[in-house]
Amino acid sequence: MNHEHEHHEHDHIVLTLDDGSNIECHVLGVFEVDDVEYIALVPMDEEEVFLYRYEEDEEGINLINIEDDEEFEIVSEAFYELFEEDEYDDEFDELEDYDEDYDE
Repeated sequence: MNHEHEHHEHDHIVLTLDDGSNIECHVLGVFEVDDVEYIALVPMDEEEVFLYRYEEDEEGINLINIEDDEEFEIVSEAFYELFEEDEYDDEFDELEDYDEDYDE
């Protein structure tokens, strides 16, 4: 498997859910698995990680739900390998510090 990732410092994306509500998310990073790009997002004030297939073109960013269970399992494992728990904890701590400054 081919794995690469890049960090996005304090980048945020606002997700619009099926019910029309919006969730602001911190971008942990974009990473590649077998020549397909994925993105890892953490909603503000939560610790849950959202994983999506990621595409970017001249019209902007497209996030695609991962519908296949096998694909999701492979992507999840790649995410946890790339964003080791310590690194993820550091990123989340930085996010909390940033959010405290942002809220003031």
